Amino acid sequence: MPEHSSSLPFDCILRAWESHGAEVKGFLTRQIGNANVAEDLLQEIFLKAMRQGRGFCALDNPRAWLFQVARNALIDVARTSRPTIELDEEMPAPDPSQRPAVDELDVCIARNLQALSDEDRRILQACDLDGQTVRFFGEAQGLSLPAAKARIRRARERLRAAIIRNCGVRFDETGRVCCHIPATRD
Repeated sequence: MPEHSSSLPFDCILRAWESHGAEVKGFLTRQIGNANVAEDLLQEIFLKAMRQGRGFCALDNPRAWLFQVARNALIDVARTSRPTIELDEEMPAPDPSQRPAVDELDVCIARNLQALSDEDRRILQACDLDGQTVRFFGEAQGLSLPAAKARIRRARERLRAAIIRNCGVRFDETGRVCCHIPATRD
């Protein structure tokens, strides 16, 4: 293969590809178990690197970037290849009045969440309800990651204790919520 001169527009991408392309392909093939699909994903990763252009050339660790994009591609493949099951048209629609016991807890959880301290409510709202990462929440609050993890664990324990106490939650033999007795509203 010819030497790449610095006059080529994306020589850094080609060098990274020569250095790490086979390794990324091996990783994809091992994860997917299908060399053809792995090759297709590898080409998509190469195109993404090309689209990054000079931004790719500015990376401190192009190998790490290639593997991160490869992992993301694997996640995308897993999401789109989930098996689907055809439903029988004769199957009756679920009765909306018959919600699973755990789903019936939504009112109780909301009521007990409001009874928690502001600190507990704020972290549970941000991380468990709004989808914010614990790391991001911790950084925004000036907490280390271990401190933020400890805070959310304690808040979850307090919420769990409150809904067990106030909603009469019972568990089946597998530890799943089987039923509860809603507390009367104030």
